[in-house]
Amino acid sequence: MVMGILNVTPDSFSDGGEHLDPLLAKDKAMAMVGEGADLIDIGGESTQPGMEPISVQEELDRVLPILEKLQGTNVALSIDTYKGQTMQKALEAGVDILNDIRGFQDQENIAAALSSDNVGLCVMHMQKNPQTMQDQPNYENVVNEVGQFLKDRIESLVYQGILRERIAIDPGFGFGKTVQHNLTLLHRLNQLPLNGTTLLVGLSRKKTLSKILSKPTDQLSNASVIASILAIERGAKVVRVHDVRPTVEAIKIWSAMQSENLI
Repeated sequence: MVMGILNVTPDSFSDGGEHLDPLLAKDKAMAMVGEGADLIDIGGESTQPGMEPISVQEELDRVLPILEKLQGTNVALSIDTYKGQTMQKALEAGVDILNDIRGFQDQENIAAALSSDNVGLCVMHMQKNPQTMQDQPNYENVVNEVGQFLKDRIESLVYQGILRERIAIDPGFGFGKTVQHNLTLLHRLNQLPLNGTTLLVGLSRKKTLSKILSKPTDQLSNASVIASILAIERGAKVVRVHDVRPTVEAIKIWSAMQSENLI
């Protein structure tokens, strides 16, 4: 499945400022659906390295108008937030998935998740917080440590009443990881403990790709598609992307190559 990214922020690293107007945001969402997106992930706060947090009210002022515009469009919606109050308001506005970069470690966020019987949860790993996560990230074994965190969060949520099939895990590429950490995670992605959950990966236009290619963010479409396919080959079932059409087309070609009818 392809999750299209829709940031309604002035300062996101790739598309900040492009979709502040709810009408433009709706047009972008519907365009991504037309290109083959299965889900739209809406974010109202930039969490790129060094960004300062915003208030709940400011986040709600950004995301609620676009959620209202998309009601009745039969688009599957995800809200990218780590604030429990925003989650609750988004649920009231009809979102289908809560996407928490802090991995539902806050009880308020878990309470929001428990308030719905069928909302999906995306549990992400992040070392430290957006303000400090890229200050010398350090792991003894990045795959084991990320995997253990995700396993612990899954078991905690299940213990509190969340069904495993409602959970997706995200290793959090770029969130408290160096280029080498990210490449190691991608290479060994199939070693992460799913424990009955779904693997979601977001590598689209990430700084790791920029550093490898020595190219700016707006020139990473091809690299992002390739990274998504590499993730899918290693077990990802959902890829979170900016460039929907080329990703969908690449997945179709890759899927055709998996046919048992090949001579």
